[in-house]
Amino acid sequence: MSRTKLFFYNSISTAILQIITFISGFIVPKYMLVYYGSEINGLISSILQFIAYFNLVEAGISGAAVYALYRPLANADHSAISSIVSAAKKYYYQSGVIFVLLTVVLAMIYPLYIKSTGLSSLEITLLVLILGINGCLEFFTLAKYRALLTADQKTYVISIASIVYIILNTASVMFLAKTHVNIVLLRAIVVLTIFSRTIILIYYCRTRYRYINYSSPFSPSLLDKRWDALILQILGVIHVGAPVVILTLILKDLKLVSIYTIYNMVLGGIAGILGIFISGLAASFGDVVARRQLDTLQRSYQEFECFYYSMIAVAFSVTFVTIMPFISIYTKGITDVDYNVPLLGFLFTLNALMYNIKTPQGMLVISAGMYKETRLQTLTQGAIVVVGGILLAPSYGIEGVLYACIASNFYRDVDLLFFIPRNLTKLSVRLSFIRIVRLFFNIAVSVTILKFLFPRQVDTYGQWATWAAIATVISSIVILTSVFIFDRQNLLSIHNRIRHILGGSR
Repeated sequence: MSRTKLFFYNSISTAILQIITFISGFIVPKYMLVYYGSEINGLISSILQFIAYFNLVEAGISGAAVYALYRPLANADHSAISSIVSAAKKYYYQSGVIFVLLTVVLAMIYPLYIKSTGLSSLEITLLVLILGINGCLEFFTLAKYRALLTADQKTYVISIASIVYIILNTASVMFLAKTHVNIVLLRAIVVLTIFSRTIILIYYCRTRYRYINYSSPFSPSLLDKRWDALILQILGVIHVGAPVVILTLILKDLKLVSIYTIYNMVLGGIAGILGIFISGLAASFGDVVARRQLDTLQRSYQEFECFYYSMIAVAFSVTFVTIMPFISIYTKGITDVDYNVPLLGFLFTLNALMYNIKTPQGMLVISAGMYKETRLQTLTQGAIVVVGGILLAPSYGIEGVLYACIASNFYRDVDLLFFIPRNLTKLSVRLSFIRIVRLFFNIAVSVTILKFLFPRQVDTYGQWATWAAIATVISSIVILTSVFIFDRQNLLSIHNRIRHILGGSR
């Protein structure tokens, strides 16, 4: 099957997954706020971010395993594939043991540091242990299959399994919350739904890859890139989790954590939608890099960069205008804390835009396994978030943390803008720079038009959805016109690719 076809299948399945995740991401927090309050919502979000940090004990195994599998899968080298998967399995088991120990330690320490008016120390301890079960299953059962399917460009299988899990999970939360079940018992019951995803992935991989020997001997150096991949993994966790952890440890205000997670939930939904268009692409580009097809890499990358920057121009033009009306509707009736802060809406959207600008370049870093080469830059970016957030949070609260995140992403955008052309694509820096400048110009034009048209008062989801759809159409016209004028060749190439997919061309 061609890379384009695989990209299409992965994109469709990811699209469905992201739509369901998007819907679930709005339903579950809403039920938490309505039935359990902002403090409990902030408590759960805080615990989940600490547990996310423990995933770092994976030590980059996933990134290293995926990269190591590209060439053996391309050459159908079953022996090498077995060795890599066997190595990944062993290292995941070792990491899983450490993860469990860290979760237990957190369960004992966290109640001593953070107090809740709605839960006892014992209940908080149990909640930490329950929320950690998901991570345990990842290490001991799912992780090696995820790496294999990702490298083999079959992320649609992961998507299908995840869709089943999310539907069961969301339905369980809705039912149990309405019956006013204690939050600890609710989370204990809901965590059982993760087994549905486990069963699906194990069955598929054991059936599809019968030739794999999961106990195959391997060299200890087989996944030597895992320590370099760990640095990039640390950055990902810092970017997502540092703000919540800083707000928890420095300000000790779970309601502020709840405010942050609600805004972040909206931008997470946008990220999920954008993720539809890059699902499986890292593996596809990794296959091109492994085959040393420079001409194909240059052509495909330019098309992708043009396409992706057009997508985020539309997405964030609409988000800048519609985020606050949505927050107002979503938090209507929630009175224990004020969620309507326009400055937060602007900063969250700007930060997400800055983060997404580097996605095309960052994807190539992963595809080419260039973890070691970007280690210093990655650590610098993480340091900006942590140090800046700690210094600014006491004076500026959530806004201070976001200032640090924006500065961090700006640094990384500039770094990768020069790094990728120089070390991988051999293209001119000027090409990407012009697209980025045009991206900001297009957003400015679109937002100016939309601000003039968008009503100041939107009271229902129906009204919001209608105006958001209109805003999407208008911004799409603006961005497509710009691309047609300034980047017509890549636009035509993208159009031809889509025609080939829909026409059944291989």
